[in-house]
Amino acid sequence: MTPAYCRACLSRIEDTKRPCPSCGKRRPLAHDELDTLSIAHIDCDAFYASIEKRDRPELEDQPVIIGGGQRGVVATACYVARLYGVRSAMPMFKALKACPDAVVIKPRMEVYSAEGKRIRAMMQDVTPQVEPLSIDEAFLDLSGTERLHKAAPAQTLLRLQRRILEEVGVTVSVGLSFNKFLAKTASDLDKPDGFSVIGPADAPEFLKALKVSDVFGVGPVFARRLNADGLYTLADVLKRDERQLMKAHGEGGLRLIRIARGEDTRAVEPDRERKSVSSETTFNSDINDNAILKDQLWDQCLRVADRMKAQGVAGRVVTLKLKTDRFKTITRRRTLDQAAQLADTLFRVSAELLDNEPKGVRYRLIGAGYSSLEPAGADAGDLLDPSALKRAAAERAMDAARAKFGEAAVIKGRAFKRRPEKKS
Repeated sequence: MTPAYCRACLSRIEDTKRPCPSCGKRRPLAHDELDTLSIAHIDCDAFYASIEKRDRPELEDQPVIIGGGQRGVVATACYVARLYGVRSAMPMFKALKACPDAVVIKPRMEVYSAEGKRIRAMMQDVTPQVEPLSIDEAFLDLSGTERLHKAAPAQTLLRLQRRILEEVGVTVSVGLSFNKFLAKTASDLDKPDGFSVIGPADAPEFLKALKVSDVFGVGPVFARRLNADGLYTLADVLKRDERQLMKAHGEGGLRLIRIARGEDTRAVEPDRERKSVSSETTFNSDINDNAILKDQLWDQCLRVADRMKAQGVAGRVVTLKLKTDRFKTITRRRTLDQAAQLADTLFRVSAELLDNEPKGVRYRLIGAGYSSLEPAGADAGDLLDPSALKRAAAERAMDAARAKFGEAAVIKGRAFKRRPEKKS
């Protein structure tokens, strides 16, 4: 008998062709391997927009876009707006051209963060094996939770899905499988408020039909390279020799053929450390003046440093991000001799990277960040820069003053300059 549950009342059912005997509704979740799977991916549906619609019920049937002004980008869009072709990361002017009647709302990150933490706490009530991917999605491993919850993982996840809706007021979609890749893939199959299952028996046929461009982790550039090599689906990938794929596409090719076979041995890691900390801003008007760009860059470096210090981490790689007026994204990186977390270090290195770029180019975005993070140690200074220790001490003093008297208590000289209006 195929295991099945009623999604309306969460009870176990035996006949999916008839209404649920407990509630009379027809919302079955059934799969031959349903009770044997325990790796899940939970993804909030259009999270930012869902929170806004929850708090403003009059927006329920309207297209809603969360993002900046005309010069910004879409952070997320509700499902009504998506019917018009609006997508995350789309330039705002394109989104409004596609959906001119959309209600545009400035992000309330503090609200989204708080609600994301509430949802994560609910996940951790179900299992300690929760690996966050972002503010609104995470992997869960429910192996061994049957005795605790007196239910198979699938039924426990249905209860969690219901609890999030009732207590937070937003829907989530669940993917259940036997590894992380397939769980994440499944969670995208039936949005919003979906629950999809991929088991070992049906994985091979499902994977063969999957486009390489739909594989999580395969970006547009890599997808075009694969297509140029005649690889459009994972069925095409399976026809190639592993060594041949490695030679043509490196580690990405090896990962792809393993995914095509349904192989993903990664464990759900609750303590997975954040790999980078960054901040960026989009300008209301394009900028081609390096001095003004550096003013904006300093603000981003200060934000990054504040987060680094709060998390107690330091980074060994500095990254500068730029986006031109033609929407070309440019990233430049430099590895440091020792890990750092200061705004001063981040600014000096990223400003030097900026100086190496061609002059006169107009930019619409600038950002900076640290990566290759590790626990922060005491400031060691720079042996080649005798004044580094003094600058570090000065920045620590600024931090203490801002913490005690507020953000505006100490402002570096650069921040006094007149800057064009921007949207972060």
